[in-house]
Amino acid sequence: MELRHLRYFIAVAKHGSFNRAAQSLHLTQPALSRQVKDLEEELAVPLLARGKNAVTLTEAGEQFYEEAREILARAELAVQRIRNESRNEILRVGYAPSVTAGILPRALQAFHAAQPRARIELADLFPREMSRMARDGELDIVITLESPDEAANFHWEEFRRVPLVLVVPAKHPLARRKHVSPQNLRDLALVGLAQQSFPGYVPHIRKLLKPFGIKPRFVALERDGVSTMFAAVEAYQAGAILAASAVSFMPKTLVTRPFVQAFDPIIAKIGWSEKNPKSHVASFVSCLRKAAQRERSAA
Repeated sequence: MELRHLRYFIAVAKHGSFNRAAQSLHLTQPALSRQVKDLEEELAVPLLARGKNAVTLTEAGEQFYEEAREILARAELAVQRIRNESRNEILRVGYAPSVTAGILPRALQAFHAAQPRARIELADLFPREMSRMARDGELDIVITLESPDEAANFHWEEFRRVPLVLVVPAKHPLARRKHVSPQNLRDLALVGLAQQSFPGYVPHIRKLLKPFGIKPRFVALERDGVSTMFAAVEAYQAGAILAASAVSFMPKTLVTRPFVQAFDPIIAKIGWSEKNPKSHVASFVSCLRKAAQRERSAA
């Protein structure tokens, strides 16, 4: 028995006629008669008394008519509730500002235009905290520069590639150069990100510089992110190696210089929950990718 059998039976009972019921359902009369007969055979009881000019309900049919109407009403209510919940869905997004600078506002605007009843909850998070929240099911989408935690039951894809640059104070000797080489980093005081919050940063910088025989000389490791890192660069008159996307919120007292022997770019990742996927994830990821493409085109 399927819901359509109930709909057909109710239509015949309401109209008191197979012909009028068939017209309302956009079916042929023989097809409708066959479907209702199948229902009666499955129940092993006649539901309709068929006359020459009218169709009436049997005693069993009257009882089943009320039950069928209630079943259909509950089914339609369940469908409507699910549709409303989907439209009102909340996506919880954990992100690294250095990845999404210049991209996220455009993506949000496009998403809200396409899905006005869905809502985005943003969380600016450190990588370690992001991994924990993803594992605990507190995030639906993650955008990060750090290597993703594969144990988080997330599906991961490459989001964008971001070149590395050197950040120095505007009055620093290296600021006079148009480009810098890895050799310019030898003995240069550097500011980095602390392992407690950004476990992958220092190992990655050491790996980058090792082929050039350079050991990075960190004079400060900041726990609170890129903003405090910029302040430390000024305070120590030092340098910092950062993703180029992070410089959009850099103070004007600092400048960036590209590397003449370019390092491999940082690969930003985007991931979403495979354990509890939400219906609007694909739409938001598409908006992010389109915004990233426009950012690349503008550059």
